[in-house]
Amino acid sequence: MSQAHTHRAAEPRPRVVIVGAGFGGLACAGGLGNTDIDVTVIDRRNHNLFQPLLYQVATAALSPADIAEPVRRTLGRFRNIRVMLGEVDGIDPAQHRIALKDGDFVAYDTLVIATGSEYNYFGKDEWKAYAPGLKTIHEARLIRHLLLAAFERAERISDPVERRRLLTFVIIGGGPTGVEMAGAISELARHMITRDFRTIGESDFEVVLIEAASRILTAFPDKLAAYAHQYLNGIGVRIITDRRVTALDGRSVFLDGERIDTGCVIWGAGVRASPVAEWLGLAGGSQGRIPVESDLSVKGYPDIYAIGDTALALDEHGAALPALAQVAKQQGVYLARKIRKEFAGSREAAPFRFHNRGNTAVIGRNAAIFDFGKWTLKGRLAWFLWAFVHVYLLINFEKRLLVTVQWVSRYFTRQRGARIIDEDHLRAGAEAANAEASKPRSER
Repeated sequence: MSQAHTHRAAEPRPRVVIVGAGFGGLACAGGLGNTDIDVTVIDRRNHNLFQPLLYQVATAALSPADIAEPVRRTLGRFRNIRVMLGEVDGIDPAQHRIALKDGDFVAYDTLVIATGSEYNYFGKDEWKAYAPGLKTIHEARLIRHLLLAAFERAERISDPVERRRLLTFVIIGGGPTGVEMAGAISELARHMITRDFRTIGESDFEVVLIEAASRILTAFPDKLAAYAHQYLNGIGVRIITDRRVTALDGRSVFLDGERIDTGCVIWGAGVRASPVAEWLGLAGGSQGRIPVESDLSVKGYPDIYAIGDTALALDEHGAALPALAQVAKQQGVYLARKIRKEFAGSREAAPFRFHNRGNTAVIGRNAAIFDFGKWTLKGRLAWFLWAFVHVYLLINFEKRLLVTVQWVSRYFTRQRGARIIDEDHLRAGAEAANAEASKPRSER
């Protein structure tokens, strides 16, 4: 064996670290699987989550296990990929390493940041205690508890004013998440009231959707937004536009000149990127996203890439790409191919180009919208297409089968199979309600 060959065999394998196991991170990791590259995937949770269906967990249509899977199971078939449970606390580009909150460091040759986003409370982070968002399983279960517990408490209350407050559900933010939640809560409530409860009636509950812009679904064409508005009105959702929330607490939401007493508030009014800009000492762009080059590398850091909601990537016309799952997934696939070619000694000349597969939102039973750019779709056909696409995108065959069976069953029976209230949450909620009720009316 020649000396040159021996030296080449002894060279260390390149190290790629991917932070975040969402759509983009998993797509990139899968594209690097079973290669001569050592890949480490770091996430603060041990599971990947199909967030587009998280609202169905919150409204008792699906269980968390239906839309989540351990990251180790997803990537376990790739022997060159190591999965690490940890939370990143900083990045040291000079030393080519990242710092974890527990004090450990992880070295890299190439770093991929795919840490996603979180809800933006626009400087009012104290509102999060009263208005949970919908980004994690914990938040979805919390919202499910708040919804179901409100019905149980209302069933026992004789005061019509307090019953009405408990059964008034407020969603802040008229984007796809807010619209989907409003439709799902309205349908859940109407079916449960008529079938399972004896004291409360449909006249006791109300769903309120609040949007600061002039219309809901601002990312969709006017005609699709108008269809969604009309459909939601038809199932009893009250839509308030051109109004901003000025304050909220555990019992009320305050708008300019109006107070809405409520038993549950859900936040969906915008997102911001994870604090990656702070880790790198950069000035974040729109929503705190990191500006990236056409090859998705962070500006000024050619060995660090950002994808998904973290990245402020531009299309060929100079417009920012939306924070959508399909964008993150396509970026992950592109970046894996680029990294493989670079470590093989060639360069990826073509910049990343996003191919729009359509933007969608489900409004309710037999009602959805699709925007494909040049043409649009709405109504029952769009709803069936939405269901097909979301089942197809689930992580594996088992999840697809489980969700399909449950959706078919729920379609014909209208039953929700995950209406479970956690006893600890129920006890904590009852204690909070008793403490609030014991206050003088002037302090409420």
